[in-house]
Amino acid sequence: MKKLIDYGRDDHPEGDEEKTQSAWAVAIMDDCGGCDDLRVELTLEEVGRPGYGQVAHLSSATVRRLVTALTAALRESGEGYPS
Repeated sequence: MKKLIDYGRDDHPEGDEEKTQSAWAVAIMDDCGGCDDLRVELTLEEVGRPGYGQVAHLSSATVRRLVTALTAALRESGEGYPS
């Protein structure tokens, strides 16, 4: 089983020759060979180049750590975390 949760693109403007626009997707899956539990799949790839990105299969503990890091980055930027 694999279920897409959300997807989108980064907020960098198109046409910048120094930075490529990226796409991301988050899914949940249970077909991870050797894993004893569900995994969250995080995919990052260049816009317009599907299948050439990086895919990470994250445990619940790793997802919580990533969420904590992203929350800290929002706080550092002065944005806070939306409620």
